Amino acid sequence: MDRMLNGINLSLLTDFYELTMANGFLHHGLKDKITYFDLFYRKVPDGGGFAIAAGLEQAVEYLQDLHFAPEDIEYMRSKKMFSDEFIDYLRDFRFTCDVWAVPEGTPVFPGEPLVVVRGPAPQAQLIETMLLATINHQSLIATKANRIARSAKGRVVMEFGARRAHSYAGALYGSRAAYIGGCPVTSNALADRMFGIPAVGTMAHSWVQMFETEYEAFKAYAEAYPTNCTLLLDTYDVLGSGLPNAIRVFDEILKPQGIRPAGVRIDSGDVTYLSRSIRTALDAAGYTDCKIVVSNSLDEYIIRDLVNQGAAIDTFGVGERLITSRSEPVFGGVYKLCAVEEANGEIRPRIKLSENVAKITTPHFKKLWRFYDKNGMATADVLSLYNETISEDEPFELFHPEFTWKKKILTDFTVRELLQPIFVGGKLVYKLPSLQEVRAYAEDCIAHLWDEVKRFENPHEYYVDLTRPLWEIKREMLSKRGKL
Repeated sequence: MDRMLNGINLSLLTDFYELTMANGFLHHGLKDKITYFDLFYRKVPDGGGFAIAAGLEQAVEYLQDLHFAPEDIEYMRSKKMFSDEFIDYLRDFRFTCDVWAVPEGTPVFPGEPLVVVRGPAPQAQLIETMLLATINHQSLIATKANRIARSAKGRVVMEFGARRAHSYAGALYGSRAAYIGGCPVTSNALADRMFGIPAVGTMAHSWVQMFETEYEAFKAYAEAYPTNCTLLLDTYDVLGSGLPNAIRVFDEILKPQGIRPAGVRIDSGDVTYLSRSIRTALDAAGYTDCKIVVSNSLDEYIIRDLVNQGAAIDTFGVGERLITSRSEPVFGGVYKLCAVEEANGEIRPRIKLSENVAKITTPHFKKLWRFYDKNGMATADVLSLYNETISEDEPFELFHPEFTWKKKILTDFTVRELLQPIFVGGKLVYKLPSLQEVRAYAEDCIAHLWDEVKRFENPHEYYVDLTRPLWEIKREMLSKRGKL
């Protein structure tokens, strides 16, 4: 990951209070105190029914390279507020935590841990910022990309956002996340080189403007790229000149060579009307297989409207509203202490309370389970204590953690644990899948969600419940603090 910052070590890409707390832990003899942290989010962006976990591979790269270089040590010493013991600790730093995470591409829901970290308090605290930055960003873009891809109803959505992204790192990792979410191609050449996401692109308006006439511009492009000829029609007048000139070039340059045109693109205007008119003219000219590509500030709602209006569009190019998740640009993931471990191995739960009920955390070291019905459709997720098991051979009672009278007995189900071991004692034990495998996994997982959960507006609430032992612990902790 540090290659994106010209070799700068990212270990100090952390909020300063992580350092002050870590220093304080050493000061009070807590250097080896084992802690448990959950990384989770509270609200699905855009009011959707689910999010998509992404960014784990970059988090793994960061943790594998976690060290403090001599210049980092000098910076810390210059602050004049950290102990010599802490400076020495950072100089000899070695990551030894255990980490669990849901695989990238997994549909995830509010309140359930996407990453769990177990390890010495200073280490577990120091990695908070970078884990959140990585998981929050890519999960946000993957989630937005999936909404946009689903709105296209099987038509290709191309990620075109590099020039509007929040920095070059946002462009690169946004392309990666968009691919996971369902955009099979990108305009970003570096994303192609680094991640193998197919890069596409033809011409900008400047190409057309460089030539004396639009016809000459189209002719020159067709001669340079005869087997991949997509022409941009709206530099001057889509129907008055762009389309007639494109068809003329197809007839004069490509047809004699036995080559079919790849497509035409429009980037402005009433694209429903224009695309229908273009389709009619192309078909009449014998180019029924010529694709129509549309771009220009698209999102899932505009695309849905275009599809519903019968626009003759084959491919959508989506930029700024995808790469920035413009409608809701914050994922809102948090990283909270949920337990500490005593010297005798006893795990003691911790809870965060708040006047805002939504910010009350679920305590303890936990497992995350997903239940599927007999048709293989996901029906609910359940958080359990770390030492609980769930048997498929016995009925299982679901009950709402807040409205406990709402119950359901599940039978004839399958269940799987979602959190997978990633690091054990600081050593990577997880085989990272290829990006193509992550994308295929995400597509398969989403296919096993009910359509009601996938609605854009007012989706069905997917249940994330607690087992009764975990619920009892949470209820007792709340009761002791006068919150019931």
